Amino acid sequence: MSATIGRRLHDVRKRRGLSQRELATASGVSLSLIRKLEQGERNDTRLETARRLAVALGVPTTQLLAEPDDREGDFPPPDQWAPVRRALTPDALSPEPDEPPTVSGVLGVLDSALPLFSSDRYAELGPILPALIRDADRLAASGADGRAVRARVMQLTGWLLTQTRQFAAAHDALGRSLDCAPDRLHGAATVSTQCWLLLRQGRLAEAQELAARWADEVEPRMSRATPAELSAWGWLLLRLSAACVRDNRSDEAEHALRLAHSAAVAMGREFAPDKDFLRAFGPVTVTLKRAENAMIADRPDVVLQLAERVPAGGLRPTSNNHNRHLLDVAEAHVRSRQYAEAVDVLQTIRRAAPQWLPNQRYARDILGRVIDRRRTLTPEMRTLADAIGVPM
Repeated sequence: MSATIGRRLHDVRKRRGLSQRELATASGVSLSLIRKLEQGERNDTRLETARRLAVALGVPTTQLLAEPDDREGDFPPPDQWAPVRRALTPDALSPEPDEPPTVSGVLGVLDSALPLFSSDRYAELGPILPALIRDADRLAASGADGRAVRARVMQLTGWLLTQTRQFAAAHDALGRSLDCAPDRLHGAATVSTQCWLLLRQGRLAEAQELAARWADEVEPRMSRATPAELSAWGWLLLRLSAACVRDNRSDEAEHALRLAHSAAVAMGREFAPDKDFLRAFGPVTVTLKRAENAMIADRPDVVLQLAERVPAGGLRPTSNNHNRHLLDVAEAHVRSRQYAEAVDVLQTIRRAAPQWLPNQRYARDILGRVIDRRRTLTPEMRTLADAIGVPM
């Protein structure tokens, strides 16, 4: 968020003829926060809060936000990722190894590492990823096969760095992935991750433009579309919908979501082209993203209804998408004053993804609101707060 959000909020509110108190009532944002923003005592706020204010004022969310800066987030990158960031620097290739890497050898290492990526096992990825990046960079000069390997390694690296809020490094890795993409569909998969990165940074207009342009470029002929084509197009539409709903463009968000649904129906089931978990797409994925949009639109009742339609077994979306959905479910419980249920959901995520959860600011916000509303905390809640990083 830019430091000018308070000034822009003040200007738009005045043009709408609303007092601060009237805006607070219409948006559900506290009068205290609105005053602090406009007076410059607070220089930023959550994107969700900005959207609520934009809805009440009848403007796109981006009208309240200046051009975003390149900050890494609310907290510094964990030290465990310093070697990965160094491996992305221009001098990371020296010195030369005794034996040059081979395409088959790097692919073998990558295949063995994929379960670590797909299950968010950061502690085990940290030690092996720098060498994998350097070997993939060396392969880029060996021909088309080497460039394809580099594209895949860089896409996964960019995805992981986005997960852990290493935003500048993530942009670098994803740019390299796109440069080496072997074809249009692999490029679209990388662009989908780039759109997600832009969304996490609050760069909504850029995410909208990028997703819309690539969705137009890869739109398949539905009568003969392959699963890979449907996945690429569907994911770009989901990113477009996510950017639009956050920018208070609900009609455009719903239109993109309907198109994604048509791609999912054509797919018929959850399917991962080339066994690539990042491209897993189908009806369940679209349902999860529809619930995410409903949470952004402050419809916790819809979120809980949609959650009942998500199957417990079978091929599921990525763990990241599924756990992100569960955070929406926990938030829906909080907004419905079902605090025990919210804590139960957070505990479920913690058991399934203990290294993923502490990186989610959303999770800290959810548990923080539960703690604020409880007179006494159970030992379970205190343990969960320590694990997520909520100050007590």
